[in-house]
Amino acid sequence: MNATALATRPGSTAPAARPVGLPEHELLQSARAQARENLGYRGDLTPGDAWQLLEQQALVLVDVRTSEERKFVGYVPDSLHVPWQIGTALQTNPRFVRELEAKVSKDSVVALLCRSGGRSAAAAAAATRAGFKHVYNVVEGFEGELDAHRHRGNRSGWRFSALPWVQD
Repeated sequence: MNATALATRPGSTAPAARPVGLPEHELLQSARAQARENLGYRGDLTPGDAWQLLEQQALVLVDVRTSEERKFVGYVPDSLHVPWQIGTALQTNPRFVRELEAKVSKDSVVALLCRSGGRSAAAAAAATRAGFKHVYNVVEGFEGELDAHRHRGNRSGWRFSALPWVQD
């Protein structure tokens, strides 16, 4: 199973990626080394690095976008879903940490993904403050940054990188 073992949280059937007895994956080491001191979480991963680690079962990918975004824009297959914001006013989800704890262990290596990397960075910092030890942000997010015409998906992001995704 390649330098990682799947673990489950007691009372949960959700897999949690956790390094077992081997050094941290070099992509995670690189993300930590490049992290700004005041980042508030372990580091940033590109969509390509996050996909590589996901394929190797070296992390759990958690999509923090709204249910509507996932349904109408698309999502990464087998990613978990814990919305950072809820409702039409997009208020911070007061149950975010509890919902995350129900799906992954605080010892898991977790990468958070949103539309463009902003909300997932805020969610990563909140998860870290709540005691999650290995939280990373997927920079560029699912759709990437706006281009000159104020469109997403043409410059960066998970979909732009032609990584696996599906749409309902």
